Amino acid sequence: MSRDFPARKRTAFERTRTQTALAPTDLDVIEGSSVGIIGESGSGKSTLVRLLLGLDRPTSGTVSVDGRRVDARASARSLHWLRRQTGLVFQDPYASLDPRMTAGQIVGEPLWALDIPGDRRARVREVLAQVGLEPEAVDRYPHEFSGGQRQRIALARAIAHRPRILVGDEPLSALDVTVRAQILELLVELRRTSDLTLVFVSHDIGVVQSLCDTVVVMKDGHVVERGSTRDVLLHPTQDYTKALLAAIPVIPGR
Repeated sequence: MSRDFPARKRTAFERTRTQTALAPTDLDVIEGSSVGIIGESGSGKSTLVRLLLGLDRPTSGTVSVDGRRVDARASARSLHWLRRQTGLVFQDPYASLDPRMTAGQIVGEPLWALDIPGDRRARVREVLAQVGLEPEAVDRYPHEFSGGQRQRIALARAIAHRPRILVGDEPLSALDVTVRAQILELLVELRRTSDLTLVFVSHDIGVVQSLCDTVVVMKDGHVVERGSTRDVLLHPTQDYTKALLAAIPVIPGR
């Protein structure tokens, strides 16, 4: 699959040009695996994730989940099958949470929107406890929580409907180091207990190393390297991957 966008015209007489956000790319995500996608800003990571989730449609190629084609042009209701199988955690928890809704309403929203059967209010309480929040959190609003707590709410919303695939688009980058470690530990635990397939976009190579089995390295819309996390990070073959790893800050020893 690939994705092109119209480039902005510099003059009124200039012919319409296209800009490639994602070059022709093949990506297979095996059920139960954890895939990390790394690369600098503008490398095509978020475009790839939007295509995988059916939030955008490819210029060429197709996206399939369990052999079923994802049609981003279809109605929202006809994509419920995909939404039931996927959950998404965004980068900024404050921007992704509706300030007019309580935590309970936010977490429960996909249960009602996707018509998930069962006791939905009980599921909201259950999943809030699963991410480490107290029962009284259901009646509080986003501004009443810390940044780490808001990201826990966003994570609870993403897993409330028991998806098979969890996608994180830089979900830890807006958090401080201590909170980041707590959320990372929570993701590891959720993956172990819920048998989630994880697709994780991050600038933080250390996070990817801790969380992901395989890694995909992107540059200018191209996949330049892929393989097991251990092999790629310890023995990179591409100059770009080597440059990314060399840019990681290191505290020199005595």
